[in-house]
Amino acid sequence: MSDLLFDVNLQQVPDQYLNGTWRVAERVLSQASPTTTLAQATQLHLQPGVLQVHTPTSQADGSWSVNRDERLSRPYLELHTTDEATTALITRLRRSTDGLQSALTLYFQTGMELQLVQS
Repeated sequence: MSDLLFDVNLQQVPDQYLNGTWRVAERVLSQASPTTTLAQATQLHLQPGVLQVHTPTSQADGSWSVNRDERLSRPYLELHTTDEATTALITRLRRSTDGLQSALTLYFQTGMELQLVQS
C-alpha cells in the first residue's frame, strides 16, 4: 500500500467500512487451533450479513454482524461459519482518504490476531 492510511475512530465506524474482500496479510495464532477455517483463512469476503472465508484448500460460507460493547462502544465482529462461531474485537481500522485502501486488525477470543488489507 503506497497511499497514506489514516486511523478510523472505532467508536463511530460505519459497518459498511467493513464490507468487501479482505486479504490476510499477517496472522498470529497464539493459542488458536491452526486447523480452524478462520486460522487458515487467506481471504475474507464480507457483504451485509454474508461471510465467505477462503482457505488454500476450500471456501466456507457463513454470516457476520457488528456488535458494540455498552461502555466504550468498541466494535466486535460476530463471525459464524459451519464449523465455528467466534467473536473478534476490531482493534484498528485504517483507510486511505479516497476509501480505496484499508487495513483492519482483528483480535479473536482465542488470542489469534489477523491483519487484513483491502485494495
